[in-house]
Amino acid sequence: MSEHAGRLREALASEKPLIAPGCYDALTALLIEQAGFSCAYLSGASVAFTRLGRPDLGLTTLSEVADTVGNIRDRISIPLIADGDNGFGNALNVQRTVRLLEKQGASAIQLEDQTAPKRCGHLDGKSLISSTEMCGKIKAALDARQSDETVIVARTDAVAVTGLDDALERAAAYVDAGADVLFVESPGSREQLGAIGTAFGARVPLLANMVEGGKTPLLPAEELGQMGYRVVIFPGAMVRVLSLAGAQYLEVLRRDGTTAGYLDRMNDFAAINQLIGTDALLHSASRYDD
Repeated sequence: MSEHAGRLREALASEKPLIAPGCYDALTALLIEQAGFSCAYLSGASVAFTRLGRPDLGLTTLSEVADTVGNIRDRISIPLIADGDNGFGNALNVQRTVRLLEKQGASAIQLEDQTAPKRCGHLDGKSLISSTEMCGKIKAALDARQSDETVIVARTDAVAVTGLDDALERAAAYVDAGADVLFVESPGSREQLGAIGTAFGARVPLLANMVEGGKTPLLPAEELGQMGYRVVIFPGAMVRVLSLAGAQYLEVLRRDGTTAGYLDRMNDFAAINQLIGTDALLHSASRYDD
């Protein structure tokens, strides 16, 4: 039984919504933990952006995601929700995905009802598998997990494809199939967010996805909590912030030929070593010196 998954379940039972900032590697996950957040979200899109320099169009592989999960779990102790896309295949692939991500340290594994290749939930042109097939995938995931504490998150992308009514029908079926958390992707208005909360907020923990510039309005976690949401993720904000900061730094370096004028906007050598715990690790290593 994983302690971090148990802590996630305790947080899901709270009336206060859990904020889970998005990360894509061990450093960004460490920043989240050091900032005082009690959960991190591994964004599949951000892994594609940073590891491949490509869009979220189903290009990443299970092994790449699992490797990232393992690196993050080796560095942080807070719960980690891992984006498992569509399970990378059929129900048998879902079982391998769940076993591997759980083994690598995921506290929760998110699975969606898109066809392969999938794409970002806030891009147009998505297509769906049948509700029956997705229910089979959820049941396969539940059977595959080694610990009952590991959380299975079921996501439907139906709102943007077939409409809210179908999304609500699919969501109800996914809850009946045993999903621990429900994620209805891309509601297009405050009213749709509220309708989802009214339909399921008292039945199962709900997850809300805040994507800057996406299809869903950006609402404060407190307001979403009042609608019935128990988890609010900000999956891509980290990579958006750091990519803009990086571009601005490079513009200054190209212009000035030095970083001297940019020092107030970066961690210097000492600060970055303090952040990542260099002295503590060297002290630990010294115990094994002859």
